[in-house]
Amino acid sequence: MQRSLKWFAVLTTIGMLLILLGGALVTKTESGMGCGKSWPLCNGEFVPSSITPELVIELAHRLVSGSVGIMVLILSVWTWRKMGHIRETKFLSLTSFFFLVLQALIGAAAVVWGQSDFVLALHFGISLISFAAVLLLTLLIFEVDKKFQAEKLIIDKRMRKHIIGVSLYSYAVVYTGALVRHVNASLVCRDWPLCINGAFTLPGNMYEWVQMGHRAAAGLIFIWIGYITYLAIKYYKDQKVIYWGWIISFILVSLQVAAGALVVLTRLNLYIALAHAFFISCLFGVLSYFILLSSRSKKNELAIEKVKKEEKQGAAVSPVTTIT
Repeated sequence: MQRSLKWFAVLTTIGMLLILLGGALVTKTESGMGCGKSWPLCNGEFVPSSITPELVIELAHRLVSGSVGIMVLILSVWTWRKMGHIRETKFLSLTSFFFLVLQALIGAAAVVWGQSDFVLALHFGISLISFAAVLLLTLLIFEVDKKFQAEKLIIDKRMRKHIIGVSLYSYAVVYTGALVRHVNASLVCRDWPLCINGAFTLPGNMYEWVQMGHRAAAGLIFIWIGYITYLAIKYYKDQKVIYWGWIISFILVSLQVAAGALVVLTRLNLYIALAHAFFISCLFGVLSYFILLSSRSKKNELAIEKVKKEEKQGAAVSPVTTIT
């Protein structure tokens, strides 16, 4: 595969990660209206005359999103032409660009017309899907040169169910986390892991329900990924992609939980909050790759079963010899 395509794919993946972190920065610094109710211009001006920190953050996010959007389009067309014969390429190319455009439109609509907090919480999740698609495209590019030996993996049904289940559930966890930020419920519970003074009490209002619901969801995904990692260590030592992939996933989810706790204990330290968004983005990317491997494994398993069936049928048919 062309060296230039590899480098461009890596740079585009990094750019998508910057979009995710930039969106988190806009939300956490409350800079969403830094350019007023004007899009794509700032306050209706091509070159803003009044500069504020919120304007710089919002405008920088728009510029990065626009630039990376062009890169995603180029990558989609490039990989389509070079690797269109690989079954996942076209789907991932369309998905990456479609969801990037969708998140841009939601962001623009939020600026011009306003959106509810529940709709705005989808913004990060939609960007996450686009990031995962670009990441998988990049891995496919390297896989062509056998940098990733994933075509012969066999994953059992139990592991495949866990992969699909925890990946879908992780998206729900992402949404609850985004909702915490958009309804300004980050510090409604100032203790951790319980809400107030370590007391076992039910949340008393919507904000506490959102915050504690997210903590409960994050706790469950930590336990779930921990269990899957145990299965991977026990049964997949000979399949290094699965073995090390789940170890990395457990490290990422552990860092995610730790960062979430520190966000509360440090009273919304910006760097820790951005690390919180970074860890969940990386974790979702790894889980998305597991889904790709799971689909490959299912295909390999069906192919093996077909060969075995044909061999069994061939062995059952014996030639008839006539003796005269």
